[in-house]
Amino acid sequence: MVKTFGSFLLFLQSMLSRGERFKTLWNRTIDEAILIGVDSVFIVSLVSAFIGAVTCVQISYNLVNPLIPKATIGYMVREMTILELAPTITSIVLAGKVGSSIAGGLGTMRITEQIDALEVMGINSSSYLVLPRILASLLMFPLLVILAMGLSIMGGYIAGTLSGSISAQEYIEGIREDFIPYNILFALIKSLVFAFLISAISSFKGFNTRGGALEVGAASTGAVTNSIIAILIADFVLAAVLL
Repeated sequence: MVKTFGSFLLFLQSMLSRGERFKTLWNRTIDEAILIGVDSVFIVSLVSAFIGAVTCVQISYNLVNPLIPKATIGYMVREMTILELAPTITSIVLAGKVGSSIAGGLGTMRITEQIDALEVMGINSSSYLVLPRILASLLMFPLLVILAMGLSIMGGYIAGTLSGSISAQEYIEGIREDFIPYNILFALIKSLVFAFLISAISSFKGFNTRGGALEVGAASTGAVTNSIIAILIADFVLAAVLL
């Protein structure tokens, strides 16, 4: 494990040596941002909307005490969404979609010797292939998390009002009650950390693939598994340190 972690740090260091020109890096980052961010909008929207809806329905089901105001449902949906569900669940979903895509793409390039060809031409392959993916993830993950926050709260609103669990006025009153702006910042910090972990770990697993198609599949699976474990550990550490 120590050897692997050391190799990971050297891999990150290699990205910053002999970097590409800014124009090349910018164009590559935009291309990756489209693949990572724009192509993930549908799955993030779908998951976040239904998570908000289910959260609202389940909270209303358990909130049977008549002394507790109905607006508490909206308050709890907002807090759970911003602090945990939007950044963490979204990142876990993206670990499966984006992480496996990054690892599979780089692994295929490795076994077909495309990465070796770049190095023969004098191009720093890690800087050209990996750094844009990490920068694109750092750019797009916070935007996807913000989208997930809004859609999750909206999903709770629609589910609550359609099921009759809570009125629209009570739900809006709840989501406006005792709002702490720092929670938004905390969620965005989490999204940046998760973005780096997913993109860096997946790139490391794919970049160091050896063998054939079977090993590419194993690298993709390992990238998703390790990314999710890293997300959960980082989630606890960030909550303990920043809250």
